[in-house]
Amino acid sequence: MSNLQTFTKNLLAFANDNLKTISLKRNEYLTKEGQTERHIYLVESGALRVILLTEHEEQTIRFGYKDSIINSLASFFNETPSEFYIQAIRQTKVIAIPKIVFKTFVNNSLENLQVYNAILEQLIIQQIEREVDILTHSPIERLKRVQARSPQLFQEIPAKYIAMYLRMTPETLSRIRK
Repeated sequence: MSNLQTFTKNLLAFANDNLKTISLKRNEYLTKEGQTERHIYLVESGALRVILLTEHEEQTIRFGYKDSIINSLASFFNETPSEFYIQAIRQTKVIAIPKIVFKTFVNNSLENLQVYNAILEQLIIQQIEREVDILTHSPIERLKRVQARSPQLFQEIPAKYIAMYLRMTPETLSRIRK
């Protein structure tokens, strides 16, 4: 069992009395722009995407699927209204863990804090890699880099959403995957 799996298992046991399971239908929102994020969510089944809507376009910036943790991070950390929507891509179940319970768990032991810091470090690295991909690489290179980082992505997420994430059309993604 990995450190993340152990961390998640222990978190669920610790938060047991404070957990809430949320079921979402396809296209239903877990979080909407303007809401303040007060939970972290462990994806039990299904898949979600984090979306930024502007007046000109919809940008998919992150995904969550089985055994991943997802939320609107800036809102969660700063206790400010979210800029993002979190939408179910298909029927999805998440476990909601209140922020106060999560923070208590993280600060409960040095080991929990170390795993949490490792999770945050990985998240920062992923965000930097995504920024580099979007700013500097061709569509083919972006696809190769994402496939190397997240091979499970293509089993969990429909191609049209992956294309949005990679900032290309579904047709371009289909063509370069062949």
